[in-house]
Amino acid sequence: MDRDHNHLDENVDDKLIAALHRMIRLAIRFLAVLMTLVIFWSVADVLLVLYEKLKSPPMFLLDMTDIFQVFAAFLAVLIAIEIFANITLYLRDDVIHVKLVIATALMAIARKVIVLDINLIEAHYLYGIAAIVMALGVTYWLLSWRPEKAAEAQAD
Repeated sequence: MDRDHNHLDENVDDKLIAALHRMIRLAIRFLAVLMTLVIFWSVADVLLVLYEKLKSPPMFLLDMTDIFQVFAAFLAVLIAIEIFANITLYLRDDVIHVKLVIATALMAIARKVIVLDINLIEAHYLYGIAAIVMALGVTYWLLSWRPEKAAEAQAD
């Protein structure tokens, strides 16, 4: 790997910069530990939401509002897992971080769309969400697109 592109390299000539890079890498590890705790806390929240929805009358039945609340809790856990992946990937330099951040943002807005109650929102809000989804989708596609893969697909 090219050392010029290693953004938190501890093997730099400047000792102060090397020490600061070590501190930042330690902070990233601490954030990963904290995010792991948040993930487990969120799983417990999913269980609590599900338990409360199932125990309220009518027992063991969920209406659409309850289902959307449970889905929202599940998706929040999945987004937390994606954020954990983002945090840990900052320790690696062979990964394009922007693509993963865009994927996480796309997942977060997809969560919003999945639990969206169209009867309660105004049209301009829906247009805004559509614009965000399109922008993130196109950005992710552009980051993922490889000309050699496109040429292979056309050859088939």
